[in-house]
Amino acid sequence: MEKETCTFSYCERPEVIEHETDFLILGGGMAACGAVYEAVRWATPKGLRVTMVDKAATDRSGAVAQGLSAINTYMGGNKVEDYVKYVRTDLMGIIREDLVFDLGRHVDNSVHLFEEWGLPIWKKGDDGFSLDGHQAKDAGKPFLKNIADNAEREKLVVRSGKWQVMINGESYKAIVAEAAKKALEYNKKATGVDQNHFERVFIIKPLMDANTPNRIAGAVGFSVRENKVYVFKAKAILDSMGGAVNVFRPRSSGEGMGRAWFPVWNSGSGYYFGLQAGAEMTLMENRFVPMRFKDGYGPVGAWFLFFKAKALNAMGEDPAEKYGDAVERDYPGYGKAMGTCLRNHVSMISMRLGEGPIKMQTHTAMDAMGKGFKEKLGDKVGAKKLKHLEAEAWEDFLDMTIAQAGMWAASDIEPDKEPSELLPSEPYLLGSHAGCAGFWVSGPGDIQGAPKEWSWGYNRMSTVNGLFMAGDVVGASGHKFSSGSHAEGRIAGKNAIAFILDNTNYKPALKNKVDELVAEMYLPYEIYEKYKNYTTSGTFSPNDPRNISPHYIKPDMYQKRLMKIMDEYVGGIATWYVTSKTMIEEGLKKLKVLEEDGARLAAANLHELLRCWENYHRVWAAETHARHILFRQESRYPGYYYRADFPKIDDKDWKCFTNSRYNAETGQWEFKKVPYVQLFS
Repeated sequence: MEKETCTFSYCERPEVIEHETDFLILGGGMAACGAVYEAVRWATPKGLRVTMVDKAATDRSGAVAQGLSAINTYMGGNKVEDYVKYVRTDLMGIIREDLVFDLGRHVDNSVHLFEEWGLPIWKKGDDGFSLDGHQAKDAGKPFLKNIADNAEREKLVVRSGKWQVMINGESYKAIVAEAAKKALEYNKKATGVDQNHFERVFIIKPLMDANTPNRIAGAVGFSVRENKVYVFKAKAILDSMGGAVNVFRPRSSGEGMGRAWFPVWNSGSGYYFGLQAGAEMTLMENRFVPMRFKDGYGPVGAWFLFFKAKALNAMGEDPAEKYGDAVERDYPGYGKAMGTCLRNHVSMISMRLGEGPIKMQTHTAMDAMGKGFKEKLGDKVGAKKLKHLEAEAWEDFLDMTIAQAGMWAASDIEPDKEPSELLPSEPYLLGSHAGCAGFWVSGPGDIQGAPKEWSWGYNRMSTVNGLFMAGDVVGASGHKFSSGSHAEGRIAGKNAIAFILDNTNYKPALKNKVDELVAEMYLPYEIYEKYKNYTTSGTFSPNDPRNISPHYIKPDMYQKRLMKIMDEYVGGIATWYVTSKTMIEEGLKKLKVLEEDGARLAAANLHELLRCWENYHRVWAAETHARHILFRQESRYPGYYYRADFPKIDDKDWKCFTNSRYNAETGQWEFKKVPYVQLFS
C-alpha cells in the first residue's frame, strides 16, 4: 500500500499558532498545578513567563478529577525515614531513596496549602470520634498549618492508615486548580503576555533544539475543539502528562469498556514525550494491578484501613494468613511485610486453587463499628453516628468511583448487609500510586549517602537538558499519590526556574520544520477524507467504529488490537499476569506490525484525531514496558506480573535499577543495570 503524506488536498489546513515562553508546563493534574503554583512565585519577580498546556479542563484534569476521599501521603507525626522504608518495602526493595525522602520532607506543606485553599480535612472531635471536614470547621477545629507541633497535629487528624488522612474531596482537584489558575493570571499580568493557560490542547511530541545537542526546545500539539495547531518554544519544559491506561485489555467489556480504575484519558503521553526526546527511563517493567471491587473498580483502601474490613475467600479464610508462609518460602525476605503486589499474589493463589471468589466483608465491618459506637455512646447516639459513617462510606465511592455505587445498585447489593466481590484489575503504567515506572531524574543532591551520579544539578531534571519530570512520569519513586505529586511538581517547578536563570543566554531554536509537523499531525484527517467513500458503512454513521475500509483503520479498532496483544503476550488478565521471554518476543513482533499499521489511522473529526495520537503514545508506552520486562530476568513484582521462565526474585543479580534509552534518530534501544543503593536502614 502506498505511503501516505498529508498535503491538505482533502482536509482543511489548520491555523498555526506559535507561542514562546520561558517555562512550559505540560499537563493539568496535581503535579502540573503544583509546578505552576511554585514556579510563578520564583519566575514573576524575574520577569519570566510561565505557561500551562492542558489536554482537558484544568478544574477536572488528572487522576483526582472526579474527587478523592483521602489524602494518601501526609507525614504529620510520622518520620520521613519511615516513609522511605514503607515505599521501599511496598515496591519490593528497589526505589530511589533520595527522591522519596525529598518528597517526604516537603509534602506536608502542600497538604496545609490545600486546607488553606478550602479543602475540608477531617478532624477528631472532643469525644475522640471523627468529624468530617465540614463538621470540623463548624466545631472550630484549627487548620493543620496553625499547629506547630507534629505530635499535636497527629492527635487531631483522622487517619485511614498510617500515611492517609480523610477529607471531603469531591472538589479536591477544582480547589487545587483554582490556586494554579490564579497564579497563572498573576504571572500573565506581570509579564504582559496575551495568554499563558491553554486548555483542550493535546501535546503530541517534543521538539529538540537545532543548535544544542540533548536540549529540549519546545512542544507541538493541536486543539481538540478548534482547527488549530500550537507550536510552543520554551527554555525549560516540565513533563507531567500522566501514566498509561487501556494499554492492556480491561476486565470490563461491551458498554463498560471505558470503565477503569485509573483515568482512561491517561494515554502514556508523559512516557512518549520524554522517550522521544531521548530521556533515560527506569523500572518501566513495573506496573500497578490494583485489587478492586469487581466490575465497578471501586477503591478498597478505606474499607481495609478505616473500616477494618477483611477480604476472605469462599471458605471464610484470609488468603494473607493462609498463604503467608508460602510467600516467604517462595520469596525469602519479602513475604513477612507483604506489600501490595504480594497481597494480590496470595489472593490469586487462593482463586487458582478453587477457593474464590474473594469477598470484602463490608457488612461485618459496619456491624462491628456499629456495636462499638453503641457501647461507647449509647444506642441512640451510636446509631446516629453509624448512620453518618454509612453516608461517608457511600461518599467514598461517589467521590472517586461513581460506577461502583451504580454497580451495587444494579446488582441489588447493600454493602452494609452483604459482602462484595474483589478482583485484581488489568495492569496500569504509573509512577505515583503503588507503582514506580518512569524516568531517571536528578535528585536533590543533599541526601547523605546518595551517589553523586544521582544528582546532576537540578532536582527532577531528566537526562535531557531543560526537560523536567513530575508525578506519574518520575521513576523509582512511587507512593506519591495526589499530595506527593503536587509537592513534586513544586520541586520541579522551582528547579526549572533556577535552570532558566542559570542559562539566561539560551534562546530556543526548533530542529523541526513547522510545516512538516503540522502535516504529520493531520495525516489521519487526510487519510479519512481521502478514502471515506470506500467504507462499507451501510447504515452506520461515519464515526461508527464498525466502518470498515481497505485503506484505513479507525482508532477504536486499533486500540483494541493493542490491548489484545499486551493482554495475551505481556502478562495481562488473559494469562493471570504471566509472560515469558518467548511470549514477549512474539508480542513485540505484533507490536511492530501494529506500529506500522498506525500510518493508516484515520480520523473523522478532532476527537478521533485525539484518539489516533493517544494510540501512537500508548503503543510506545506498551513497547517500553514489554522490553523492560524482557530485560529483567526475574519476577520482581509477583502479583503484578510473573516471568514463567524466571519465577523467583533474584536479589543477587537483579536487585538493581533497569534503565533504558531510546534513540529516536537511530531507532535503537539501549539497556543497562544501575546499582541500587540503600540510604536508610
